Amino acid sequence: MKAILVGNGTMGGRHRGRFEACGVSFAGVADNDAEFEKITDKINFADGAQTVDFAVIASPATTHYRYAKFFLERHIPVFVEKPLATTAEQAQELVDMATASGTVLFVAQSECFNPIFLNFRKHFLAELNERCADVTDGHAGSAADCEPCRGVHLEFRREHRYSSRCRDVSVMLDLLVHDLSMFLTMFPYGDVRVESRNESPDGNYAQAKLKVVSGPFAGASADFVVDRESATDLRNITVNFARNGELPSSNYTVSLARYTPEGEIAHVPDSLDNEHRFFLKLLAGACGEWGRRAAQNAADCVKFATVK
Repeated sequence: MKAILVGNGTMGGRHRGRFEACGVSFAGVADNDAEFEKITDKINFADGAQTVDFAVIASPATTHYRYAKFFLERHIPVFVEKPLATTAEQAQELVDMATASGTVLFVAQSECFNPIFLNFRKHFLAELNERCADVTDGHAGSAADCEPCRGVHLEFRREHRYSSRCRDVSVMLDLLVHDLSMFLTMFPYGDVRVESRNESPDGNYAQAKLKVVSGPFAGASADFVVDRESATDLRNITVNFARNGELPSSNYTVSLARYTPEGEIAHVPDSLDNEHRFFLKLLAGACGEWGRRAAQNAADCVKFATVK
């Protein structure tokens, strides 16, 4: 397979290395508009005569929409770094374009492929379902809170030390979308409402509160805290279950990251490896519906991150 890489920085290099390890070669690499025009001018994008199989977009976030739209208009599958776009309208437009043409659109929200999160999600949802087991089937989809779920609360906390990367967007689109993406794999977007959203004037610290207002888990809530100028590195999910009948209360925290002896984040390589494998499966025609849901998840994250 052949691909184009747009954005050859830190994440672009990581994506390129992993795809090359899977046998993909790159027909062109661009790091700015001039280089992009130069390499795309040499490629035949006519239907049936495509000389590239997909595009990898790891350029600054403010350019994602423009580059992704270019390729989707030509029915070229797209693998794009988060966030998908910087406005809700642009993000949904890209998803709708991909769906209408049957073109693969994948957003690299790597935490959704983090094996630590996947294990957490499995056990958290099992416990949540156990605590809600006595709720009648008629509750699902109603506006009333599920009594056991009123005592279910999560906190997502993501703190990074200063980095010069990703400063073209606020912390909401830089970091919050990671935690929103995980939350929305457990609670559907249509069942969730933003209760509050606060962001520092410099755009480097933010808090948000979401509540599940419909569906089988109505009443559950979550707080989100993101800080990209913290004194420490932290990626945690904390769970609080209130006592429910014979089920005791429980509180625990899961770290989504591994740490160096100096206390700095060590990337979990499986997260990136897993997302690349999943994307290649999508290109091969597998997991299509799952892939469409993942793309919609990415657009929904932008909607929550930019709501006023």
